Amino acid sequence: MKFYVDPGHGGADPGAQGNGMQEKDMTLDIAQRIRHLLTNDYNDVYVRMSRTDDSSKSLSERTNEANAWGADYYLSIHCNSYNGAAQGYEDYIHSSLSDSSTTAHYQGIMHNEITKVNQLSNRGQKKANFHVLRETMMPALLTENGFIDNDHDADLMKDASWRQTVAQGHVNGLAKAFNLERKASAGTLYKVIAGSFQSKENAENRTAHLRSKGIESFVAAVTISGKRWYRIQAGAFFVRDNAKARLEEVKKAGVEDAFITAE
Repeated sequence: MKFYVDPGHGGADPGAQGNGMQEKDMTLDIAQRIRHLLTNDYNDVYVRMSRTDDSSKSLSERTNEANAWGADYYLSIHCNSYNGAAQGYEDYIHSSLSDSSTTAHYQGIMHNEITKVNQLSNRGQKKANFHVLRETMMPALLTENGFIDNDHDADLMKDASWRQTVAQGHVNGLAKAFNLERKASAGTLYKVIAGSFQSKENAENRTAHLRSKGIESFVAAVTISGKRWYRIQAGAFFVRDNAKARLEEVKKAGVEDAFITAE
């Protein structure tokens, strides 16, 4: 399976700007994380990126390269901006496509997996006549991962663990859409859960407390027995001893209700 991952903008084109950040930096960071997860965790997956550094590349160069390579799927990563008031996540396929198209089917899967974890308001699945959606010969999706000029979304973007989670959401969608086979070496994933709350505010307070102790964490919404819970994840490891070490750090930070899950 060949995925062409396109971090939007780059070089002389910074993209959207706000809160001391530039879109081109956020998209490159998330795209690199997507590539790492795909190539390390799944069999028979090949990833080519439109850029791997802060370089300029035209839209035509990107789509021509993906078409010439024979990519199976084109994934373009972006962030949004709009006067500081708008916020949330949305994604796009080309406006000419029907809701019953294969590309729309993939969009639905990707959208569901990304919005499960990204902590952004859901602005929906959309269509547009963007170049990278129109000129690609394979199914293509463009994701807009929050508004960089909105305080809420920007606070998330600044957190490396959030960008990792967003990358994982994209990869989860690709794995489900294309039935990717996980490598045996990936093994069991041990997650450190540092509490679970029905109040999102309480969960965010817990992550703030952990951050003050030097422990990165993020909030993930899950549904258990029909109820919405906000679970704090403070790390994920393929080596159980590493997970146990992180669990001890979390408990020393005063979080006694922390535990490890295995997937």
